[in-house]
Amino acid sequence: MGKERLVEIKVFGQTYTVKTDAEEDYIQEVAKYVNEKMEEVLKKTKSVSTLNVAILTALNIADDLLKEKERRIALLREIEAKSKDLVEKIDIKIGGLGIDKTSIIG
Repeated sequence: MGKERLVEIKVFGQTYTVKTDAEEDYIQEVAKYVNEKMEEVLKKTKSVSTLNVAILTALNIADDLLKEKERRIALLREIEAKSKDLVEKIDIKIGGLGIDKTSIIG
């Protein structure tokens, strides 16, 4: 992230100027992604309305985002559970060796 700049992008045949502090390459990648998603919707629906294609594309992207958030939360829960399990196993090993945990940590 740097200072704000104007970046020209093309989405679904229309040119837009976007004010952003992100790198131009990143914004172009975002525009490319949106274009690809809009083309997918267009092929599936055969809709001629740009507004309909845009709304369906927004819904598809929002659906993808929410699914990714759910996957991320599930992964974080799994990591937390495995971490707790490892801590318990380490505590059991340390306890079995008769070592004072405070001497290792502190």
